[in-house]
Amino acid sequence: MTPSFPLAGLLRLRRLEQDQAAARFGAANARVRALSTREDAARSDSERIASDVDGAAALRAIAAARASSLGMLAELHALADVADAERDEALLEFGTARARTIGLEKLEARHAAALAAADLAAEQGVLDDLGSGALRRESPDPRGQDLSGRGMVAP
Repeated sequence: MTPSFPLAGLLRLRRLEQDQAAARFGAANARVRALSTREDAARSDSERIASDVDGAAALRAIAAARASSLGMLAELHALADVADAERDEALLEFGTARARTIGLEKLEARHAAALAAADLAAEQGVLDDLGSGALRRESPDPRGQDLSGRGMVAP
């Protein structure tokens, strides 16, 4: 029976942690993209605010619309800054989790290579034993003795 990697359980845990960190990073990226799209849409909407003034009421309406747009853009910009910071933190977390996983994966690869080398050495030992036994049965000893243990060979 081949011995299993002694740290296999820890490696599974590290891979799960890495997957969770990758999911958090993906969600943070999606949030940054969504906020960027919302900010672009809000800018586009604010550019379409009419600028034709035909009276005091229209001027107040335009001023209120622009103030509202500026407030919404400022809020979206602040949310985007927070989302960027969360994405950077998630990326750092993912990098850390990946580094911890890579170390264990390298140990696992070394373990597998050592097991393969041991298996090959054992197989080679068996083949050497089989080969040397066959040679002993086929060739006589230079001193005139049969190596098979059956006695002397006629000169």
